[in-house]
Amino acid sequence: MTGAEILVEELQARGVKFIATLNGHGLDPIYLACRQAGMRMIDVRNEQAAGYMAEVTGRLTRSVGVCAVSGAVAHANALTGVLNAWFDGAPMLLITGITPLAELGWGNFQDFNPVPMAEPICKYARLVDTPHRVGQFVHEAFAAATSGRPGPVHLAMPLDVGSAEVDNKDVIRSKVRRGEVALAGLGDPDLVAEAARMLRQAERPVLVIGSGLYYARGEVALARFLTQQRIPTMLPIWDRGSVVQTNEAFLGVVGAASGEPRILAEADLVILAGAEFDYRVCQISPPGLASNAQVVRIHADPSRLRNGLDAHLSILGSPAAVLEQLADECRRLNCPPAESWLAEARRRRQQFRQQCLETATRLRPGINGCDVVQAIHQVVTEETVWLVDGGNIGQWFHQLLPNRCPGHWITCGASGVVGWGLPGAIAARAIDPDRPVILLSGDGSFTFTVAELECAARQDLPFVAVVADDQRWGITASGQTKQYGQPLYSTLGPTRLDRVAEGFGCVGLRVESAERLVPALQEALAAGRPTVIHVPIVPGGPSD
Repeated sequence: MTGAEILVEELQARGVKFIATLNGHGLDPIYLACRQAGMRMIDVRNEQAAGYMAEVTGRLTRSVGVCAVSGAVAHANALTGVLNAWFDGAPMLLITGITPLAELGWGNFQDFNPVPMAEPICKYARLVDTPHRVGQFVHEAFAAATSGRPGPVHLAMPLDVGSAEVDNKDVIRSKVRRGEVALAGLGDPDLVAEAARMLRQAERPVLVIGSGLYYARGEVALARFLTQQRIPTMLPIWDRGSVVQTNEAFLGVVGAASGEPRILAEADLVILAGAEFDYRVCQISPPGLASNAQVVRIHADPSRLRNGLDAHLSILGSPAAVLEQLADECRRLNCPPAESWLAEARRRRQQFRQQCLETATRLRPGINGCDVVQAIHQVVTEETVWLVDGGNIGQWFHQLLPNRCPGHWITCGASGVVGWGLPGAIAARAIDPDRPVILLSGDGSFTFTVAELECAARQDLPFVAVVADDQRWGITASGQTKQYGQPLYSTLGPTRLDRVAEGFGCVGLRVESAERLVPALQEALAAGRPTVIHVPIVPGGPSD
């Protein structure tokens, strides 16, 4: 076997179904091994797209997504997806094919060791320097990507290591080969009991559910806890959600640029279940939180449990398992559900949403972001994978759909990146060929990777992209207009993205009236081809 054949065999043994890639110097041994093994390759036109596809695969499946690129600048391009995975805690593997190991540092074409460049944003980064140990290196990379808080990993494979022949009996392999995020254990019972006592004494508790709960497969535990305790529950904007069925206790996102109802700020107890310490949860300190508010943090990764600031109580363990323990302990202590506080929180959420709808009315005439989001809302089902890429249109989405199940959303992740959505839609289609895929994007975001439309059409990976075009970087322009009276270098020119789509072999539709949005969506979903619905909208966001 060759080193590359061992690599591909190890990936397949861990459930990897496809590799996103862009060809180049250093990849030929890996490509040959993939063809021989029947590994699906999805090729793109920019390494950024390959990186985004891998990290979106990680976020959608809770297993390691994989991309392969060539060295030097190609490697640097792919690191955009890796950095996004680092911010969001998503499991992915970047494979970089590089110049022969024997000639590294000799000044040949693309002579560059990519490992030091990847190390700061990876949980594991390794130069594959020994072909018979490829299995070991893959095991170590996957173990790092799927343990504790998940994250990105990197392997650099030189040409001569990938093509080197190895006797099968000399190959080092792990007997356990898994690609999914590993589940952490139970929390300390004494600490869980203390959390239950704090909850029993609280009058205005709030539960903040982060991506850590999603990776812990916390959907069932969360549903049980909310049914029992009826606590207002919110999601840090851009995190992966664990609410898969409509629940009255779920009240939308916190940390949005367009604001939020006054719920978290008045809580006397905040429980963070798998959520990270950052601005979205007000750095768990005043003035975003009340000065007398107590905080409980639950996290599977000890390195993330107490970073930033200490909470009043920190519980190490799977957020899903700890919520189960907490539900049991609350039942034992006869903790009452927070019915009156939940009713008040729901009233505030509805009042805030109504303000957003009134803003949309003031923006007319013409289609606005509110119209686009509400139209998509009419056609999505529980099976739809809905991706949202863009600042201003993303704010409309998050503020108008607090009761849609966030377990079916995927947005940019904690980095706030734009331009990932089109590759993400391709990945979503490759993961599951039967579920409808809708991408909602702003015009600026969409054009980052617009050439990937050709790749989707050529490789039969259909989805529907709805592009809300306000001819500006909307969220930036809105903020600048408020502060300076006009946008500063944040406006864009007119485009015909429907015609661009047709030029790349896709279906292009242009919608210029709100009444045509739903019929166009229905037509696009039935087309069975990549379809772009270009929707010119009037500028403005939900807080304008």
